[in-house]
Amino acid sequence: MPWLRAPIRPAVDASPRASAAALAGLRILVGLLWLYNVSWKSPPDFGQDSGNGLYGFTRDAVDHPVFPPYSWVVEQLVLPNFTAFGWMVLVVETLLAVLLITGTLVRLAALVGVGQSLAIGLSVAGTPGEWPWAYWMMIGIHVTLLFTASGRSAAVDSVRADADAGRGGRAAVRLLRAWGVLVGVTGVVALVLAVDEDPLASSGSQLGGPDLSISLGSYNLLGAGVLIAIAALMLVAATRSHRGSGLAAAGVAGVAALSLYAQLSRTDVWLGGSNTSAAFFLCATVVSAATARLLVTSSAAEGARQDGSASPA
Repeated sequence: MPWLRAPIRPAVDASPRASAAALAGLRILVGLLWLYNVSWKSPPDFGQDSGNGLYGFTRDAVDHPVFPPYSWVVEQLVLPNFTAFGWMVLVVETLLAVLLITGTLVRLAALVGVGQSLAIGLSVAGTPGEWPWAYWMMIGIHVTLLFTASGRSAAVDSVRADADAGRGGRAAVRLLRAWGVLVGVTGVVALVLAVDEDPLASSGSQLGGPDLSISLGSYNLLGAGVLIAIAALMLVAATRSHRGSGLAAAGVAGVAALSLYAQLSRTDVWLGGSNTSAAFFLCATVVSAATARLLVTSSAAEGARQDGSASPA
């Protein structure tokens, strides 16, 4: 049987669809890595007062140096300006999560990921208990994404490419519908988990957790409702090729993310979320905004075709 022989054949045959799916899976997997790990980059001090969190890991570059010139930079430039550095790390890693999961500007994200992975490795690879190969693998994964067609499947980059070829409308609908279902399922699960909790709890129920280091964020009842509302707008936009609904979904998701960032340094977080929750909302923002502009083009083209078919010969 051919499928039994497949694992032992020379790995030189081309299977574009399988390769695209595998690379998309790898891209999303490393995006989930960044998505989970933004959760503990906690403003406003990022662990500086307690000596833990991001500050503790950054301090490891000085206490357990891997590359002395890098350790000097951390000691002399980074630690004295740590709050600004903490925000920079949060922004960079959030962008990595959002761009890789949504498949947007994948090559740029992969290039930034190589640099960020290298910086993390230079900070902590010499710390007792760390596994240096983890950082070699992170670098290798991002290099792979950089030099392959890793945005060909389940990606905004794929929609952009199809738009250049005149097929953007259908591709936009498919991606927006898939994300609408994902956001909707996430919202329903969050709703079920939060139904017996305080509707406005500052720390909502987490979807995922530390056991497997995978999470889509935490949400209280209000946060779950916002997710479901965004999903409904995305699905309406995809089903009816309605640009306004897509832009509304992008707007609501963007405001939700910004509200979380504005409140995370306080005790009251309206949506019960975390940095990871904010990044997930931003994923919905990016997909909705990137696809919405093509939906009106799709519907207009369909209308033009109908008008053309109705015209007398």
